[in-house]
Amino acid sequence: MAAQFTAAAPSPVGLPPARRRHGRWTPYLLLLPGMGWLALFFVTPVFTLMSQAMQTRPDGAPVGYFRQTWNVGHYWTSLQEYWPWFVRSFGYALIATIVALAIAFPLAYAIAFKSGRAKNLLLVLVVAPFFVSFILRTIAWKQILADQGPVVSMLQTVGLLGDNGRILSTPVAVLSGIIYNFLPFMTLPIYASLERMDRRLTEAASDLYANGWTSLRKVTVPLAMPGIIAGTLLTFIPAAGDYVNAALLGNRDTAMIGNVIDARFLRLSDYPTAAALSLVLMLSILVIVGVYVRRTGTEELV
Repeated sequence: MAAQFTAAAPSPVGLPPARRRHGRWTPYLLLLPGMGWLALFFVTPVFTLMSQAMQTRPDGAPVGYFRQTWNVGHYWTSLQEYWPWFVRSFGYALIATIVALAIAFPLAYAIAFKSGRAKNLLLVLVVAPFFVSFILRTIAWKQILADQGPVVSMLQTVGLLGDNGRILSTPVAVLSGIIYNFLPFMTLPIYASLERMDRRLTEAASDLYANGWTSLRKVTVPLAMPGIIAGTLLTFIPAAGDYVNAALLGNRDTAMIGNVIDARFLRLSDYPTAAALSLVLMLSILVIVGVYVRRTGTEELV
C-alpha cells in the first residue's frame, strides 16, 4: 500500500518542465500585489520627499514655489537647527515606552493567567479605545487634565499639587497622552506571548524551588520577550513621530519634531526643510530600531 502511494505521488523532478517553471514563479506572483502597494504608497512618496528635500526657493519666487537644485545641504541644516526637537521626541518616546511596558506587562500577565472568565471582557476593555477616534481620545484627555479637571483637583486636595499648579501644557500631559494612546499596542503583543506560554514551565520552576520572583525573571519574562520586543517597537516608533498629543496637550516648549514638520509643511510652505526633517526622522528611527533588534536578537521576533 505504501509503495503504491509513493509511486502515485509525482515528485517535483518528475513534473513536466512547463509545470516546474510555473511552480517556481508562483511565490513571486503572490508577492506582486503587496510589492505594488508598497511601491505606490511607500517607495514613491519616499523618493518624492528625497527630491523635494533638495529643492531651493529662488529669490523673489512666490511662497510655495521651489526649483530643483540638488542641494543636499538641507539635511545637515535641518538637523543642526532642529536637533533639540529630535532629542525631545526620542526622549518622550523612550519614556513613554518604558512606562507603557511597566503598565502593560502586569496587565497582560493578569489577563493571561489570573482573569478567568473575565478574560474576554478585559481584552475588549484594552482595545475599546480603538473604537474612538485618536483625536477625540486626546481631546478627552485634555479635559481630564484641565486646570478644573478631576486629576488636578484630586492632586491639589492631597497636597501633591499647589493651588496654582497645573498639568496641562506640561511634559507630563504630553507623556500621559502618548502612553494612554499607545498602551494597547504594548499590551496586546505581550498578552499574545504570555497566552502561548506553556504553563508547565512555571510549574517546573516551582518544583525546582524557584520562588515567584525568580520564576518570573528566569522563565516568564524570557518567554514573553517576542511580545515585549514587538510591543516596544509598536509603541516607540509611532510615539517618536507623534504630533497630536504635543499639539493638544502641550505648548511650544513641549513641541516634538512632528509638530515642526507639520508647521513647515502646512503653515510655512517650507517643503524642502519639512521633507529633509521627515527623512532624517525616518532614518533615525530605522537606525535605532535596527540597533535595538540586533541587540535583543532577531530570533525573538519569530
